Amino acid sequence: MATGEVVLPEAQSRNEVLDGPFNVKQLLRIDEALSAADRETDLTFSVYVGPLHEPTIGAARGMHDQLPDPENSVLIAVSPAQRKLEIVTGEIAAKSITDRSAALVALSMTAAFTGGDIARGIVDGLRMLADQAS
Repeated sequence: MATGEVVLPEAQSRNEVLDGPFNVKQLLRIDEALSAADRETDLTFSVYVGPLHEPTIGAARGMHDQLPDPENSVLIAVSPAQRKLEIVTGEIAAKSITDRSAALVALSMTAAFTGGDIARGIVDGLRMLADQAS
């Protein structure tokens, strides 16, 4: 996974991504939010949207551990079909984004998701996490 990248399941081709849960405008908004979060902090943010095997926190931690610099990274993993959201922070990232802060961000994100706007929830979550880290 590259810095500032929206990560979708490996099996998805470019066409499937374009036919996925986000339109081009939403993908650009998420990409801009990722870039801004990376720029404003000394952390690397990534987003995964797709299925997570159970337990979902274990799946999200496994993906997080595969990032190039997991200690400095934050992963937002969203599985809309399972109605699951996991926020995983590395050891260094956790110093500025506490579990309590991440839980509050998750609560805010799920409110947007409940309204049907996954992209807005992700963008708002990235901004709030970056604010916590800066």
